[in-house]
Amino acid sequence: MLCTVLKVARSSYYDRKTRPKSKRTIENEKLQKEIMRIYLASKKRYGAPKIHKKLKEAGWNISIKRVQRLMRKLKIRSIVHKKFKPCSSKNKDVEGKNLLKRDFSTTDTNQKWVSDITYIHTVQNGWCYLASIMDLHTRKIIGYAFDKSMTSDLTIKALENAYFNANPKDNVILHSDRGSQYTSAEYTKKANEFNLLQSFSGKGNPYDNACIESFHAILKKEEVNHKRYRDFTEAKFAIFKFIESWYNKERIHSSIDYMTPVEYENQLRLTA
Repeated sequence: MLCTVLKVARSSYYDRKTRPKSKRTIENEKLQKEIMRIYLASKKRYGAPKIHKKLKEAGWNISIKRVQRLMRKLKIRSIVHKKFKPCSSKNKDVEGKNLLKRDFSTTDTNQKWVSDITYIHTVQNGWCYLASIMDLHTRKIIGYAFDKSMTSDLTIKALENAYFNANPKDNVILHSDRGSQYTSAEYTKKANEFNLLQSFSGKGNPYDNACIESFHAILKKEEVNHKRYRDFTEAKFAIFKFIESWYNKERIHSSIDYMTPVEYENQLRLTA
């Protein structure tokens, strides 16, 4: 009856129904399974560019547009949504030294470190605070501290962790914003003790510290914004897992040739 209504020959219908799948269809089915595997392994954080990179590493010779089409067919997309926050670049800095001057380029590890603090909410303990330090060459989080209060002790602990983990031999530029935790006498004393050169962003210029700001945005978009932490302990464990198990060891970064920070660091050691 349907063939009659649609004016399609019955032989055409049965031919189409029994026709074997094309090579392209079979390949797409395999691709969709692999795309879904990579997507779920990233906890739905990867979009088409990173999935495309992972597929190429696995030997698939396909375009990013094909990956995008198959992701649309699977009805999946990255859980990360970028938000643009405008900031004037005309603000003038008249206090302190900005040694970084938005030059995030490096030639080796332990040349430039960037640091910042972000807020993470818990149900029982309210706001808690994460201080992080990144090595700009590897994009690795080399030191961090998590606490219930935002004091100089928090930033000093993160700095100590970074210093003893990285063990720098020469002077390192240590960049931060102008928060009281970074301009305090205690923090400055610790930075001098480690022979670190303090550098500060211009007032109201988050782009002066864009890389560590970006890390905290990634942390929020890929982890924190999707969870409701019961208390400080639960949040601390989640942050530990995100940094140590995911960000440093598993998450690929376009800025370091789609490697993970640990992979890039290991490659540098082999070629040193």
